[in-house]
Amino acid sequence: MKKIILPSFLMLTISLFGQTNPAITNWLINTTGLTGRHYVNGNPTPIVDAVTANVQTVQYSVSWVYVSTKGIPSYITGPFLDGNPSLATSQNAIFKISLNPVPNTGNPINTNGGNIGIFINGVALFDYRDGISWKNSTNALAGGPLGGMGDGIWNRDAIPAEKVGFDCAKGHPAMGNYHHHQNPSAFNLDLTVISNICDIYAADGLYAIDATQHSPLIGYSYDGFPIYGAYGFANTDGTGGITRIKSSYQLRNISSRTTYSTGATVTAGPAVSSTYPLGYFREDYEYIAQTGQDYLDEHNGRFCITPEYPNGIYCYFATVDANWNSAYPYVVGPTFYGSKTGAKVTSITETVTTYTSTSELSENSAIELKVFPNPTNDVLMVQLSNLIKENVAIKLVDLTGKVIDTKIIYQGSTIAYFDVSTVYSGQYIIQIGEGKQQKTINVNIAD
Repeated sequence: MKKIILPSFLMLTISLFGQTNPAITNWLINTTGLTGRHYVNGNPTPIVDAVTANVQTVQYSVSWVYVSTKGIPSYITGPFLDGNPSLATSQNAIFKISLNPVPNTGNPINTNGGNIGIFINGVALFDYRDGISWKNSTNALAGGPLGGMGDGIWNRDAIPAEKVGFDCAKGHPAMGNYHHHQNPSAFNLDLTVISNICDIYAADGLYAIDATQHSPLIGYSYDGFPIYGAYGFANTDGTGGITRIKSSYQLRNISSRTTYSTGATVTAGPAVSSTYPLGYFREDYEYIAQTGQDYLDEHNGRFCITPEYPNGIYCYFATVDANWNSAYPYVVGPTFYGSKTGAKVTSITETVTTYTSTSELSENSAIELKVFPNPTNDVLMVQLSNLIKENVAIKLVDLTGKVIDTKIIYQGSTIAYFDVSTVYSGQYIIQIGEGKQQKTINVNIAD
């Protein structure tokens, strides 16, 4: 194909634009050859894979950003204890996302099964569904891995139904395509822990929830609008302090499944029971508009000011409840706010510029260390409160300055684990950075 040569002034415009647009500058680009890791059931030692993690390249034009990724995160994936035979495998994908997203002024576009967006580490975003719905004629679930076809009237919600199949980072694969349906923060970091998968197969997630800070930008929807974590400014103008941003969906007060929240009569699903509790199906929820600015609209977003968008933009949020457990509709949905223009493509057919990341741990970085348990005599966990865009070395140092052990928190992950069971008891220091950039916390290793 003949290469298009752009005029120098246009190339300059694109270059300058690329340095300021968050949809170009916020991806976790792997510059160190970091590869993925995974657990298999019964083995708590992770296996190192040959596939590179996070995003490989970011390229952009005036209208689009192209994100090339294998779809593998830096945090450890697996195991998937619901019988899922798949592992997270290379997707060799190119995601095409609009740099000029616009609201959809027509009928709302429903989210769909499969990819509906991408996280900044190159991992796919899915909506609530898992491809399974109730089949009234057989009085059973059907579709997806169960086989057959359900009615598509009462659609199963993957979050409660497949909980046992999610790994510590709250993800799982579909035919190798590792993805998150929900907030990508590890189960064991929630205020109320609803899965014990992390107890044996310790991992972390893309970021750690911090109730004192605006959540990081964690991805983009296929309509081009950004996705944030669970906390943001209370008011849409960037004021009011930091608060949990809340879903406006709630469970309906029903005991039988014969109508939708609109009042429309539909083909019946199973009665509400311990087997099929409220929340098991997407249609168990209803949207109730709220007056507070910290509540989201029917698409699970709002127009607001964020650190990356000081002039304001429509944003989705990965919603959680007061216990930090995932809250429907989880990230995006059940409809898109904007015009769905993004897609997974096989090639780039226009002239683009390659973005080079310049992110680093700066002297004025707001990164904070959390160390727990402290004191400890077994395992010491070190968590960074921010989303980490570059690999960070964490050192365990004694009071003479001798380095006892060093761990790496990889870009796009949050936690390092130190085995201190053989370390002499006493006072030690956890250290990050050097010189003026150095931050430390005193720790006590007990007998």
